[in-house]
Amino acid sequence: MADDNSFDIVSELAMPEVANAVDQAMKEIRQRFDFKGSISAISLEKDELVLVSEDAGKLQGVIRVLEERAVKRGISLKAFDFQPLEPATGGTVRQRVKLRQGIPADKAKQVVKDIKNLKIKVQAAVQGESVRVSGKKRDDLQAVITMLKAGDYGLPLQFNNFR
Repeated sequence: MADDNSFDIVSELAMPEVANAVDQAMKEIRQRFDFKGSISAISLEKDELVLVSEDAGKLQGVIRVLEERAVKRGISLKAFDFQPLEPATGGTVRQRVKLRQGIPADKAKQVVKDIKNLKIKVQAAVQGESVRVSGKKRDDLQAVITMLKAGDYGLPLQFNNFR
């Protein structure tokens, strides 16, 4: 098995980059004319973002600023899971945004199924919140990566530990 090659499929977020994106978005919100005097904020709590604003229209502007900053920091927007709007104190609205990390079991099974449907001599195994793909030929592994990049699983996928 020493000549076996492998890589891991993971879905991870660089939390320092998320924190930087939130900080930059808040800085822009404080400086922009259309947000002057409004109650608009983004806060990072453990594994989710909390967006607060005066009304749904302003909240859409906050979301747009956050998404722009996240993309510039290299964070995939697929990592954001927007929850429904909810009323907050003082006549404001709040929206929670869950940060997706790890590959859920159902998505991992779908990834393994798609890899097996390629009919390439590789093995795929679910390992917790990641999927390990191994095979003899590096070209086969590259073909799997290409197929997964073309597919849409609703998650940001990264490929690491390529050996």
